[in-house]
Amino acid sequence: MTEDDCGHNIDLASRVQELLFPKSSPVCTWCCMGVKNRMARGLGGDYFDFITMPDGCQLIMIGDVTGHGLEASVVMSLLYGFLHRASLNQCQPVKVVTDINGFLEDFAGRSRELDHLFSTTFFCGIIHPETLLMRYVNAGQVPPMVRRKGDILDLGATAPPLGFFPSPDISMATFQFEKMDRLLLFTDGVTETFDQEGRLFGPERLKKFLLRDDLDHISFLDHLFEELTEFSGNASQKDDCTAICIDFHGL
Repeated sequence: MTEDDCGHNIDLASRVQELLFPKSSPVCTWCCMGVKNRMARGLGGDYFDFITMPDGCQLIMIGDVTGHGLEASVVMSLLYGFLHRASLNQCQPVKVVTDINGFLEDFAGRSRELDHLFSTTFFCGIIHPETLLMRYVNAGQVPPMVRRKGDILDLGATAPPLGFFPSPDISMATFQFEKMDRLLLFTDGVTETFDQEGRLFGPERLKKFLLRDDLDHISFLDHLFEELTEFSGNASQKDDCTAICIDFHGL
């Protein structure tokens, strides 16, 4: 196989991977949602989805498979198909996360050499539109941030990353949103963007950006990725970046 053939196949795989993700975020009467995703090598391990449940609740998920590039994209595609199916009609975040962990553990057990690839960080939240109450599990995902007026609130981990332990301690937490809150979910590629001198963009810089940028949810995401590009300069992107922005205004 020539180098051109390899490049063509990776490009094709990247296009297939894009088909997995939702083409747009849901249109809701109680909030505005937006998402932006950029893979470091055309293929990657970041994934996300929005699923409207039969009772009208909104499920939001975001995760990051271990590794980068082609191998991460293979595991991500495998996992994405499973979790999309596992979460349909399933309003229990702990059950969804437990099932995903068992799925990854099963594949990890098939190869000692490749077992580390079958692991992921994962955030799964279910929001009730009328009450704006979210039940969630954060399995080692970088803590989502909630902007409430002049404060930033973090939604910390409630479980370890998935695929490492057969019976991890998985607990559920709740968060009560208020009108005018902004929720930002993101993968570690955002905060671990490096500049040319090797400095990280970091969570504190992201918090300051979240506090000062008052654009609408779509423009906010565009501005954030422009900020990351400007910060990194000519430094090559080493990790995938995904961010979801949700603005709450209630029914």
